[in-house]
Amino acid sequence: MKKKIYVHIADDHKIVIEGIIAVLNIDQDITINGYSLTGDEVINFFDKKGNKVDVLILDITMPGKDGFEVLRHFKEKKIHQKTIVLSSYDDVKIVEEVIKLGGHGYITKNSAGEHILNAVKAVANGERYFSNDVQKNLVKSFTGQTISNGNKPEKFILDALSEREIEVIELTAKEYSSQEIAEKLNISTRTVETHKKNLYKKLNVKNSVGLAMFAVKNKIV
Repeated sequence: MKKKIYVHIADDHKIVIEGIIAVLNIDQDITINGYSLTGDEVINFFDKKGNKVDVLILDITMPGKDGFEVLRHFKEKKIHQKTIVLSSYDDVKIVEEVIKLGGHGYITKNSAGEHILNAVKAVANGERYFSNDVQKNLVKSFTGQTISNGNKPEKFILDALSEREIEVIELTAKEYSSQEIAEKLNISTRTVETHKKNLYKKLNVKNSVGLAMFAVKNKIV
């Protein structure tokens, strides 16, 4: 008789959880052991004595603590939990961060139906598993090939911005002109414009209005 594989699912969208359960229930060797809607619920589940599963399916963006913070918590507390990240984001830097934090697999949500069952079995068996799109980008990254920027959560983008870039975003949101920003930060107007152009590209916005909206959304102002 095959050993049962116990799975816990963490995602802030119940419809996603229900979809995963429907796919996994096809296999009689897999049993769902609860679900969490926030990062804090995941941590509480695993901090309780006796709560243990073979595989955790974890979303990156959740209310409260996100998937990265959950993985960091596991690392700090030395909780050796086999984890598959299921995410809308496909940027290779996100995937590499997940691997660094101890994740065992990464699947994009648009390919979950095709991969989730095999991923759970592989990871439960001690293997790593990545959906095809993620795998291709990882190979390109490891071999030094150019990779186009994928989707990533705004919090991840925010952490990667320099202090100067944050200042430019903040002052732009406060309706300072490029010349006024230059005077305030004691830099040239050309440097301000260069910062703005770089920020448009990094944040995928078209103009100063986009920068202002990003600032408000991420509580920079």
